[in-house]
Amino acid sequence: MIATDSSLDLSTEQQIDVLYCQHHGWLHNWLRRKLGDAHQAADLVHDTFVRILEACRAEELALNSVREPRAYLTTVAGRVLANHYRRASLEQAWLAALALYPESFAVSPEDRLSILQTLHEIDAMLDALPSKVRTAFLLAQLEGLTYAEIALRMDIAERTVKRYMAQAFEECLMQVE
Repeated sequence: MIATDSSLDLSTEQQIDVLYCQHHGWLHNWLRRKLGDAHQAADLVHDTFVRILEACRAEELALNSVREPRAYLTTVAGRVLANHYRRASLEQAWLAALALYPESFAVSPEDRLSILQTLHEIDAMLDALPSKVRTAFLLAQLEGLTYAEIALRMDIAERTVKRYMAQAFEECLMQVE
C-alpha cells in the first residue's frame, strides 16, 4: 500500500493501490517486452506509478475518471519510455563525444554524473520550447548565426526571430529559477 500522504484523500490512495495491484504485473510485462530487460522495466513501472501519484497530488488527475486503466497506463508508460530512450540517446551521444578526447581529459564519475544531469536539464528546457523557437535558438547558439541569417534560413522576418529569441531566453530563465 502507498504510504499515507496528507495531500491525498483515502479514496484516491485506495484507487492508486487498486490500480497498482491490478495492473502492475501486466505493465511490467508490457515494458519488459518493449525494453528486453526486466530490471529496466521494473524501474519504468515505478516511474510510471510515481507520475500518476504526482498527477493525483497536483490534482491534475482524478483516478475515478479513468475508464480504461490499461490504456491510461500504456499512455503514461509510453511517455516514460520515450523519455527513457531520449535520455539514453543523449547519454550515448555525450559518451561518444567524450571518447574522442585524449585520456588526459578523462572526467571523474562524479563530474560525469553532474554533466549528464545538466545535459538532461538543458534537453528538458529545450524540449519545452515551441519547435520554431527552439530551432531559432539553436541556430543562434550552436551555429552562431545572426538574426538576419536565421531569418533567411527559416524564411521568416528578422522581427520574428527577435521575438523567438526573447521567448527562448525568457523560458530558459524561468526554468533556471
